[in-house]
Amino acid sequence: MKLIKYFVAVLILFYTSCTPEKICFTPIGYVMSEFTKNTGAPRQGTLMPKTKGKIVLKEKYRKGLTYLTDFEYIWILYEFNQAKGWENIVTPPESHHSFGVFSTRSPRRPNPIGLSLVKLDSIVENVLYISGIDMFAGTPVLDIKPYLPSVDFVYSEKNMQAEVFLGHHDSDFLNDSLVKIFIEGAKNYQDSVLLNHHHH
Repeated sequence: MKLIKYFVAVLILFYTSCTPEKICFTPIGYVMSEFTKNTGAPRQGTLMPKTKGKIVLKEKYRKGLTYLTDFEYIWILYEFNQAKGWENIVTPPESHHSFGVFSTRSPRRPNPIGLSLVKLDSIVENVLYISGIDMFAGTPVLDIKPYLPSVDFVYSEKNMQAEVFLGHHDSDFLNDSLVKIFIEGAKNYQDSVLLNHHHH
């Protein structure tokens, strides 16, 4: 019996450990914001620049913030930790078209990694105060990088046209029902109402 338990423990360790086919990340900190799945959230933070939030960095990474206040805008990479499942083909909220997931910013991705451009207001010890936030409270932060205008901005008419076709400008804010469709995978409004009822 002991041998079986040992074997099972080894198997669990093997299948849950990081391998060349499984990349593991540890959050460097967490987001504090007013947004949850129940409140909804901005579609992109830069569309609602007055929204405020914080990133509380783990103390051991505090020195890694040195000189970051020289930058006004920063990139935040994070995990869409509340997304459920993924699909190759998705329909963005209020869009009339379906797209391959890699042609969208959908949170329901094979690797649910998010990317947000935010305004850095200040840093106090290990806390970053930011504006233009679109992340839910409790979101695990994976990395922080400075926004570099010389390399991070390229004007492309083709991309602009594709973005309009994608429907990114249809709505600045995703309400709770759209959040349930887009993040939890409800197929329609009726499904989202059922999900909402289940959560309460």
